[in-house]
Amino acid sequence: MTSAQLFDLANLYILPFWTIMILFPKWNITKKVMGSYIPFLPLIAAYIYYLIVTVDPESAAALANPQLADIARFFSEEGAAGAGWVHFLVMDLFVGRWIYWQGQNKQIWTIHSLILCLFFGPVGLLSHIITETIFDKKSDAEKSVTDTVVS
Repeated sequence: MTSAQLFDLANLYILPFWTIMILFPKWNITKKVMGSYIPFLPLIAAYIYYLIVTVDPESAAALANPQLADIARFFSEEGAAGAGWVHFLVMDLFVGRWIYWQGQNKQIWTIHSLILCLFFGPVGLLSHIITETIFDKKSDAEKSVTDTVVS
């Protein structure tokens, strides 16, 4: 398998996980699949493969003391770009999984944050943090009103 084929496969591999979190969040299969770390293992294996075929002593030394120009040179290589992209895929999916479970546990709407996380990683995380903060303040206000009425 070529680096380009592995890249394409990794991109296709993540789509079912994002699809079920976004479209079928309450489905028992979604909960079972996203309750496991197994979906991450093939992506981690792809990442390790890219590292093995890409990182040599010279690039390892450059990465140990990163400078922007060195990072740019490193990622100009196909294998390094593949490693970087799979790194994004793994971490974005992991954060998306966390957002998904936060939504399930707290009954928070997460579709918007998951879509943003799929395409723009940290922006989706920010969206979820804002959504959760608003939800928590709303819940606190409702609880305060309920406590006042009961008292």
